[in-house]
Order: sequence, then C-alpha cells, then structure tokens
Amino acid sequence: MNASTLNTPVTVSQALAQAAALGIARIDAQMLLLQLCGQPTHARAWLITHDGDCLSSAQTAQWQQWLQRRADGEPVAYLTGHKGFYGLDLAVDARVLDPRPDTETLVDWALELLPDAAPGQPALRLADLGTGSGAIALALQHARPAAEVWAVDASSDALAVAQANAERLQLPLRLAHSHWLSALQGLFDAIVSNPPYIRDDDPHMPALRHEPRQALTSGADGLDDIRQIVDTAPGYLREGGWLLIEHGWDQAEDVRTLLAQRGFAQVQSRKDLAGIERASGGRWASMK
Repeated sequence: MNASTLNTPVTVSQALAQAAALGIARIDAQMLLLQLCGQPTHARAWLITHDGDCLSSAQTAQWQQWLQRRADGEPVAYLTGHKGFYGLDLAVDARVLDPRPDTETLVDWALELLPDAAPGQPALRLADLGTGSGAIALALQHARPAAEVWAVDASSDALAVAQANAERLQLPLRLAHSHWLSALQGLFDAIVSNPPYIRDDDPHMPALRHEPRQALTSGADGLDDIRQIVDTAPGYLREGGWLLIEHGWDQAEDVRTLLAQRGFAQVQSRKDLAGIERASGGRWASMK
C-alpha cells in the first residue's frame, strides 16, 4: 500500500476488501474490524448494516497497521489483546500461546470426570501444567468455584498474564512458578496439561513464529515434555485421580502407550470438533 492509501480514511466495506486483497481470512478481518469499531465480536451483522460508514483517520491508521501484522502471520488475539475461551474473555499477548478452541476438548473432558465435591467432602484439587494465559485453569475454576485450582508455568511472564486474567475475572486461581510438577505439594484429583508437543523440525513452525517457541516444541518427536509429565504425575495424583493431556493430531496412540506403560488405567482419547483425537488420559490406581 502506498502512502496516500495509508493516509486516506476508508469505509467498512473498503476495509474488508483491503484485508481480502492481502489474503487475510474474512473471519479474521471481521473480528479485527469489530474490535476497531468498538463492537462485540458476535455482532458481524453490524458490519453489513454499517458497510458505508467511514473509519476515522486514527482508526484507518490502526487498521493498516493491523493488516500488515496479520498478513505477516501474527495471531488476531495478539492484535486485539483478547481471546474468548470457554465463555471467558482472556487478555492475551505474545508472552503466551494464543488459546485454541481445540483445547476446550480438554476442559470438557475434565469437567465430565470431576463433579463438584459432595457436602462434607474435601474440595477438588486440580492442576493445569503449562497454563500460559490461564485459559484451562480459569475455565475449570469458573465451572468448579469450590475447587482449589493451581495454574503452573515455568515462565514468569506467562504467570503474570494468568494472574492478571484471574484478577480481572475475580477467580481465586493459585499460581506456581514451576517446571511441570516439581514445585507442587500434595495430591490432586486431576492434572491437566496442554504442553509443548510439536516436533523441533516441524515444517509448520515458521507460521507460528510470533508465539513463544518454548511453549510449542518438545524434542525430535514432540513428546519429550509429555514423557516427563506422564512419568512424574503419579506422585502427585490421589488414588483414582486423572491425568489428561492435549497432544498433536497424530500422537494419540503414542501418548496412550506412554500412559499404559506407566501404569495408568482406563487409558483413552477424546476427539475435538474436527473428529481428531486431541487429548489422551488415564486414571491412576496404584492398586489395580
């Protein structure tokens, strides 16, 4: 785009056309434009009824900047600073992964397995390893308000994001700066994790260059961190407690094997909305 284009206010419809010309997905452009115009993200009809409205000079300048950043592969969530996850509005930036809808599969499964504690019974204790923005932990805390939920991450930057989200959402999340389980104490009813699981040489990594690499890759086969979690989790699980792990589209069989070899029972996988086995887990029972 030349300088005159950058300085010329555009209409809503022209803004969407600019995005399309750059190859930006229409849904991404709509989400960005709604944010720019102060509209809720579900109000896409607003873009139709106001397609002739002209953006201000400041909005136009911001729009052109966002277009270039999105065309370069930067996630929409990093541009807007927000991402919806399991009905919660999370603040998100480049210190943490952009939460994916597929990860809601893990939350669904955990909540299915973990009903609220009965009156007189100890509160549930749950841990989310590699919490990032706090997405999984906050979703669990919101759905199980009486539970003691721990959000764990080796990155202090990520924990700062998770803490800010917990405070803004007024959810009593507990945070631990830890490499996986090493700093935790006591036993848990469930440990859930969306750990790094991409192979170091995966050809898709350049498309993910804006997200923290340490939260994405895990060795030659992508399973290094999952192996460590599976190996150490039994020491932190109550009898009958569950370990649930998100993994790559082609790793379900390998993760089930790791769980079974470590002694987990009821080993199984769950599919995401696309029908892909997205998470695998098992129940710890030392006296099977």
